[in-house]
Amino acid sequence: MKKLLTGLLAMFMGLTVTMAQTPATAKKEAKSKAKTEKAEKATPAAPATASAAPKTKKDGTPDKRFKENKAAAPAAGPTKKDGTPDMRYKANNKSAGKKKA
Repeated sequence: MKKLLTGLLAMFMGLTVTMAQTPATAKKEAKSKAKTEKAEKATPAAPATASAAPKTKKDGTPDKRFKENKAAAPAAGPTKKDGTPDMRYKANNKSAGKKKA
């Protein structure tokens, strides 16, 4: 008898837990679907324009995420074997003239 009651109780608890979770997931799916539809309507398709101007950040510096801005500037001083500037020399070290606080 004890085993029968334990089994029924486990089954009852399992059913209540699964029923409680179903509406919440349906609400999430409806919200995410509404968001994507709203985003699609809000953003019109922009025409592709090829501009020669480099892409910049808000502060005016070139944005290194774009290919045209990744061109490396030639080193002012000696370079290593792989072509990168050797930072042991003051001419290549941008922060050499700055004083540390």
